[in-house]
Amino acid sequence: MKFGMKQTLALCASSVLFAAGVAHSTGVDEITPEVAKRLYSKDVLDPAQPVGASAYRDWKPKKGPPWTIGYASSYAGNTWRAAAMDRLQTDIIPKWKKMGLIKEVIITQSNLKDATQIQQMRQLVDQGVDAIIVCCSNPTALNQTVKYAYDKGVPTFSFTGYLTSPYSVNSSVNYQVAGKNLGLWMGNELKGKGNVLVVQGIPGTSGSDSQDRGIKAGLATFPGIKIVGDVAGMWTDQVAQAEVQKWLSTNPGQLDGIVVQSAAELGVLRAVQQSGRKMIPIAIGGEVGALCYWRKNPNFISAAIQVWPPGDDIELAWNVMMRTLQGQGPKMQSVLVDPIKFTHEDVQKMVPEDCSQDSDKWVNVGTDRWGSSQAYLDQFFMRPADPTKFKK
Repeated sequence: MKFGMKQTLALCASSVLFAAGVAHSTGVDEITPEVAKRLYSKDVLDPAQPVGASAYRDWKPKKGPPWTIGYASSYAGNTWRAAAMDRLQTDIIPKWKKMGLIKEVIITQSNLKDATQIQQMRQLVDQGVDAIIVCCSNPTALNQTVKYAYDKGVPTFSFTGYLTSPYSVNSSVNYQVAGKNLGLWMGNELKGKGNVLVVQGIPGTSGSDSQDRGIKAGLATFPGIKIVGDVAGMWTDQVAQAEVQKWLSTNPGQLDGIVVQSAAELGVLRAVQQSGRKMIPIAIGGEVGALCYWRKNPNFISAAIQVWPPGDDIELAWNVMMRTLQGQGPKMQSVLVDPIKFTHEDVQKMVPEDCSQDSDKWVNVGTDRWGSSQAYLDQFFMRPADPTKFKK
């Protein structure tokens, strides 16, 4: 396997070492063996995923609570970001303010412009925030700014994708595992033979690139599967719908399935419906509208794979951040969790019978299932404790 310059630099920055089939680092050695094997072993890990020992193992904040947090969001243009923001503003901020641990959260938006996000992060640091959260960003572009924040005593927490800076703390699903699960699912759905269209997320972001690599690795295990097209859906239903409609109109040949990164599956579903073609298997994640279609059409697919429940994802990062601010000391650079498979029976319980196929809402799985349970997160910290019981 050959790596480009960006991946090579990322590998150097994260100091990833491999030994005995497991990504070897002080942090990985200190988590439970089954989690290390399932999510951090060499054959399942994105080669650029940072898994070295965290720079914050013995770090303490400049001052105690209540803390001011900066959320330097990179994009607000899809339903996933809206759902994550809703959890933050409706549930997370009021909860932690009530406990007296948070003063305020300052939110910025950069609209996918790295230079703008960098400027906003520096401004947040200069304004005196105590920590910064970022989402779904370019894995290398922010690294100098993350170091600037670290030098000022401000840690950076990346969720739904990783930064390769040794001074960031990352949390997400293992996207390469999730992508491979999607690819294997589609191959099995088509009984190992057929033409498949792949719909990426936002190319250049770690979450999208890792997932895409996994999807194609999963599909490659089936000699009879052929990838006949590859478009970018930008994790946005409207964009994915337009791109898939365009592809379908210019490629009239046989198409047997579409693997799409979630936050765009409803748009892909609409594109196929409007094309006049017979419905084919389409990968589905957590969008309620798409899950509603499956609920009403049980034979549509055999399973859905939730890769990033938006509310649970941001709450996982928040809990990692709060533990770090409390001096619990994260052991490693990346806290990874498993994707979750839904059956039709699960969907019947999660989505009401009178659901709308036009719904832009999302299904979350619950923080305890998404890495935020006390027992799961404890293994990633030097001095673990329940962050909600912190005494000022």
